Amino acid sequence: MTSASFDTLPLSEALRGNLDSLGYSTMTPIQAQSLPHLLAGRDLVGQAETGSGKTAAFALGILQHLDPGHFNCQALVLCPTRELAAQVAEEFRRLATPLANIKIITLCGGTPIGPQKASLEHGAHVIVGTPGRIDDHLRKKTLRLDRLRTLVLDEADRMLDMGFIDTITGIIRQTPKNRQTLLFSATFPSDIERLSAEFQSRPLRVTVEQAREKTTVRHQFFAVSKPKHKLETLLKILGKQKPESCLIFCKTRQGCAELAEELKSRRHSALALHGDMEQKDRDLTLLRFANGSARILVATDVAARGLDVDDLALVINHDMTTDAETWLHRVGRTGRAGKAGMAITLVTQAELFRLDALAPLLAQPIVLEEIQSLPSELPVPEKPAMVTLALDAGRKNKLRPGDILGALTGEGGLPGAAIGKINIQDFSAYVAVARSHAREALEHLQRGKVKGKSIRARRL
Repeated sequence: MTSASFDTLPLSEALRGNLDSLGYSTMTPIQAQSLPHLLAGRDLVGQAETGSGKTAAFALGILQHLDPGHFNCQALVLCPTRELAAQVAEEFRRLATPLANIKIITLCGGTPIGPQKASLEHGAHVIVGTPGRIDDHLRKKTLRLDRLRTLVLDEADRMLDMGFIDTITGIIRQTPKNRQTLLFSATFPSDIERLSAEFQSRPLRVTVEQAREKTTVRHQFFAVSKPKHKLETLLKILGKQKPESCLIFCKTRQGCAELAEELKSRRHSALALHGDMEQKDRDLTLLRFANGSARILVATDVAARGLDVDDLALVINHDMTTDAETWLHRVGRTGRAGKAGMAITLVTQAELFRLDALAPLLAQPIVLEEIQSLPSELPVPEKPAMVTLALDAGRKNKLRPGDILGALTGEGGLPGAAIGKINIQDFSAYVAVARSHAREALEHLQRGKVKGKSIRARRL
């Protein structure tokens, strides 16, 4: 393909017009290489990182061929986590805006299965979900895949890392053999290759190398004599960098929770994200970090999948990874789209040998710095720029982002620049407000009205 314009593709006028309104002017590399083949119905194996535009690629391919008149599951997208599934479903809804009567359902664990059953009774065109919950519905016969046209395995490597290989295999065997199968993965271990060989028909292999930002991402490596000295090094790094947003990776759930608590005890605005948390708590944690209401997120690799944060200033590898690809995926979350970013890795004496695998991935030599190069004085941690306010009404109450924005900037008199991200859920809503205006905004919501109704509000 010589042009990267969406106009070169056999997409409907409605889809193309919506792409223009969303600001999708040209295709990303993964879209340019895969979309013509997806639209032609071919099986595909795509290797691309999160943020490459792969979701829009397979979503457009699916939406182009949907039959709105048949409310059966025509496309199924399997994702490793609920957070990623929610993002994928939201992208589908944005791209499907001009299409009438398209129903998209998210089926994930961590939420009651009853309401999901009720939604499925009315049918759905596209289902996005996690393997465990999809398997639950298949066993309960509340979901049928006999009319499936397209199956997508998104971030397949992580689903296999989480032990879903048998569940995924069982799901695929309940789908028609003449389906289109799309497999996307950042890495390709042997299990992924076997899955492709068994369930795909002459798949096209598309590989998009992660951009190696030579000038926008700066890497630092700090030598730590013993694991017990990591905290001291980390605190000094945070004191020196003062990041607006920082993602810290730990290997285990327990280590993640303990580090977040330790940072909070030192007055840092830190949240933990790991698999032992209740789903509601995980959702709120992601929301608060993404909207700037917390400066630091301490996460495990699997829990951080699906995290989408603009302008992530700093990534810190508190625990070294066992393989270079996972390390690359971690540090690739900063310095995106040509913006400046920093990645810092703590390395103990026992882990020094792992640096040999990282050296070829960098455009700079690996230099181990000592803790003595960091300031000895620890400044008082700065508070996050935003505060999250929670409202007890949402999408099911016909509440829209514009209603909240209007209430705060109109009658409330707050400047528009003081209002950050607004997240609308089924029965609740969350709005980020600049810290300097948070009390004023909360008082107005508590005593005023939104869309003519009194709504309870609280500060998270």
